[in-house]
Amino acid sequence: MARKRMEASKLTRLEARTRAIKGAGKLALIACCLSLGFVVVATAFPQRRTLDKLEAKLALVKERQREVVAQRDHRNIELRALREDPTFLEIHARDRLDYCREGERVLRFKQGR
Repeated sequence: MARKRMEASKLTRLEARTRAIKGAGKLALIACCLSLGFVVVATAFPQRRTLDKLEAKLALVKERQREVVAQRDHRNIELRALREDPTFLEIHARDRLDYCREGERVLRFKQGR
């Protein structure tokens, strides 16, 4: 009887050790997963900063492109008007060459730059 009781207490201690080892194994697995997650996140930060810089640069380039396209469209409209509209051509030429008709009054405004 004493022998069985001794074997039962050894079995209980062995089961307790097994549970402790399983718990430690789970904790080690969780710690490894967390450290791996932190490593992945830490390596993503520099790439995110680079991405943000490139997106800002892209926004600037797109804004500049919009300005250039608007300027090009304005020039195309002006060119078409010079080719097709004699009144616009006359106004543009008179303004550029400082000509005016007799009795005409021309007002000029200085452009502040």
